[in-house]
Formats: sequence, structure tokens, C-alpha cells
Amino acid sequence: MIYTDVNMLIDGAWTKGTGGDEPIFNPATGEVIGRTPHASAADLDRALDAAERGFREWSGMSPHARQQVMEGAARNLEARKVEIAAWCTLEMGKPLAESMAEMDFVIGVIRWCGEEGRRAYGRVIPGRAADHQYLALVEPVGPACGFAAWNFPGTNVIRKIAHALGAGCSMLLKPSEETPATAMGIAAAFHDAGVPAGALQIVFGNPPEVSSHLLASPILKKVSVTGSIPVGKLLVKQAADTLKRTTMELGGHAPVMIFADADVEEAAKMFGGAKFRNAGQVCVSPTRFLVEEAVYPQFVEALTAFAESQVVGNGMDAATTMGPLVAERRIDVMQALVDDAVAHGARVTTGGHRIGNVGSFYAPTVLADVPDTAAIMNEEPFGPLAPVSPVSGPDEMFARANRLNVGLAAFAYTKDAGIAARLRREVRAGMTGINTAMISLPETPFGGVDHSGYGHEGGIEGLAAYQQTRLVAERL
Repeated sequence: MIYTDVNMLIDGAWTKGTGGDEPIFNPATGEVIGRTPHASAADLDRALDAAERGFREWSGMSPHARQQVMEGAARNLEARKVEIAAWCTLEMGKPLAESMAEMDFVIGVIRWCGEEGRRAYGRVIPGRAADHQYLALVEPVGPACGFAAWNFPGTNVIRKIAHALGAGCSMLLKPSEETPATAMGIAAAFHDAGVPAGALQIVFGNPPEVSSHLLASPILKKVSVTGSIPVGKLLVKQAADTLKRTTMELGGHAPVMIFADADVEEAAKMFGGAKFRNAGQVCVSPTRFLVEEAVYPQFVEALTAFAESQVVGNGMDAATTMGPLVAERRIDVMQALVDDAVAHGARVTTGGHRIGNVGSFYAPTVLADVPDTAAIMNEEPFGPLAPVSPVSGPDEMFARANRLNVGLAAFAYTKDAGIAARLRREVRAGMTGINTAMISLPETPFGGVDHSGYGHEGGIEGLAAYQQTRLVAERL
């Protein structure tokens, strides 16, 4: 499969921009496969001007007409998903089957947001006087911008594009420079479906320079960010100067609570599959396995066996079940976390090392007996590392699960209705999966609490983030 020539989309036209470029690496081979163009300040100003014009045209269309364009984009992606999925694998590394599934999710989000955008209902509020009526009108908030991370080049991008367009906003998006082709392919599907010039734009560039330039503009009224907690805090501060609405989907450190009544084999396969998906580079990845002592030895053995069953290799190989990390820089991070855990008394039951010297491959790793003092129990690993720790019972389980100041996702396995009720009531996470790792669908809200951010992408909450309500009071 041949990688594509990457361009930006500004004011309805494909362009290399005037800000230079940078190389794109295939993480499975280390080879340069393309170059990401950069936008200059002048390019960004053109995009901002176009975003305002694009918003006026797109928001002026009926919700039905907007939905028809979005349906056209979904059909374009259905016809092109094999090609775009291959680009995703080449630039990000994940197995092609995962990239194909990601494209199916992208298409589903477009369709859901297009349809739900037709139901931007306001309401009539009865007046206290017979000759008065009050109308609560729901409308798009204005031109929006988004910043998307590299780990899901399709999902992170479409959550910003589809919710903004579905609500009637224009979207000026900066995806990751490491994974640009997937975003470009998605944007092309909308462009070819007839989205007005400026209603959807894609730019790349030096992240601090692009974000500071865009967030300083009074044209943009809304910003959505998928990224790390430090970056999110910085962008919130920058957005505050112009009072932009913000949605922050930031880091997590998801606890996995395995209770004594769990089906250990099923739990190990279910949450092990979620752990090693995308080589663990998932913001909702299971990252702290807390296991009741009664089933602890069995679970460690089962999770170790599952990790050892993974086939690590080039994502373009059909036999591969786990690809490389996104870049060479992540290898040292993984090794440092493993070494620190061992220094704190943990045991490596499998993995714990780099694989080969070509590409950024790291072995699926299980660490047993990991204390909370180890760095990996306090810092999101964002890689194929599964630390496991025994707990004495439910009370300790809940206390340790809620120990950190992040709360994006949490998972649990139990057949006890009372424990399940406590999970629903007590776990501090924006999303909790009980006996399931499937917590994200186009129609469900996606977001965290505490330092994992605020606001949602997905569901009606994702559309509401791009809408505002105005009251019109009228004497008849």
C-alpha cells in the first residue's frame, strides 16, 4: 500500500502552505514515508477568515441539508475506508484490522451526528401573562477549532469534525503532525461531499505556535482538545482570554477492579484485549489492575498467558495483533516505568523489553505485585504495560481505584449486584465499564472528571457542546 501525499485544506483548497514541513515516519520500519506541511501565521489567518465565512454559509443551511452533506461524506468514506485505514496503519502502526474498525467508527459518528443534528430542539415556555410567550432557541455557537492527538488518527479527528458540523458550526482542526494522512482522508470525504469552503479546514504546524495563534483569535468561539493534562491546562488558559467555550478530553489512568467472584479467564481476555489494543496507546486503556487476593494468582497467570499470545509485528501483516509504539521516543518511557516498578518490588511475568532494533516495538508486559509507590501506578503509561496488584477486599479496592486525581475511565468485573451498585455510585470516572470494556459508541457521552477534563464528545452531550441557547420573550 502506497502512502499518500499530505496536504492541508484551507478555504476549500488543498495546499502545502508556506510554513515548511517535517518528516512522517512509519513506526514499524523507522522509514520516512512522507512529509507533513506546516501552516505559517499568514496561512492560519486565511483559515480563520474562511472559518467565519464558512460558518455563515454552513449554519445558514437547514439541518436537513447539512445532514445530506454529512451522509455523502459517510458514503465517500465507505468507498475509501480500505485505503485510509492503510494510511492510518502506515503512519501510526496499529494493526490494519484495528484501523478498519476505527474507520467504521468514524463513519458511524458522522451518520449519528448528521441525523441528531436535525433534532436541535428548543422549547416554548408558557408565559405568566396570557399575551406573552417565551422561546428558548438552540443554535450553533460559532466557528470552532479542535486539536487532536495521534493515537486514534480517525476517532479523535471525527469526534471534533462531526459534532461541530452536526451542530451547524464550522471546524478548523489541527490534527497531529505524526498522523496527518488519516485526517486528510476524512476531510477529503467531506470536501468532496460538498461541505462549503471554510466550513471544514485542516492545518498542521508547530503545536505551540498554531494553538497560541488560533486561540488568540476572537473569530473562534469554541475549542475542543484531545491531549495530555499539561497541554489541556495550557490551552484552557489561552482560551480564557477570549472566553472560548472549551471541551477537554485529557489523560486518564483507568483502574481495573477484579473482584473475587469474577470469571478470571474471561476477565483476563476481555481487559487484556483492551489493554494491548493499539499497543496500549489508548486514553481509556486499562492501566491499573487491582485484583482481590482470592483470585489474584489465577488472574496474573491468565493475563500473562494472554499477553504472551499476542503477535507483535508490522500492522500491515494480517497475522499481527499488536503493532509498534508510535515513535522511538516511547521505548525509553516504557523501559523506565518497568525498571522503576522492579526497583519497587514488582515482578515481570512476561515482556519488559524492546523487541528487535528496527521499528519501535515493545513486548506486551505484565508486572505483578506492583505497589502504589511505583511510578506506573501514578503516571499513565500509554503503552503495552499491565501492572497488577493484590487487594484485600472491596473497601480497599474502591479506595485505591479512586486514589488518583484523574477519572476518565474505570473497569470492573463482578457478578455481585451489590458490588455493581457500589461501582455505579462510588467510582470517580467519567465512564465505567462493568463486565465490559466497550464504553464508547457514537451515541454515548465520552469524557472524564477531575483532571481528566470536562465536557463530552459523543452523544447528545457532544452536540450540545457546540450549541448555545438564546431566550426570546415576546408580547403578542
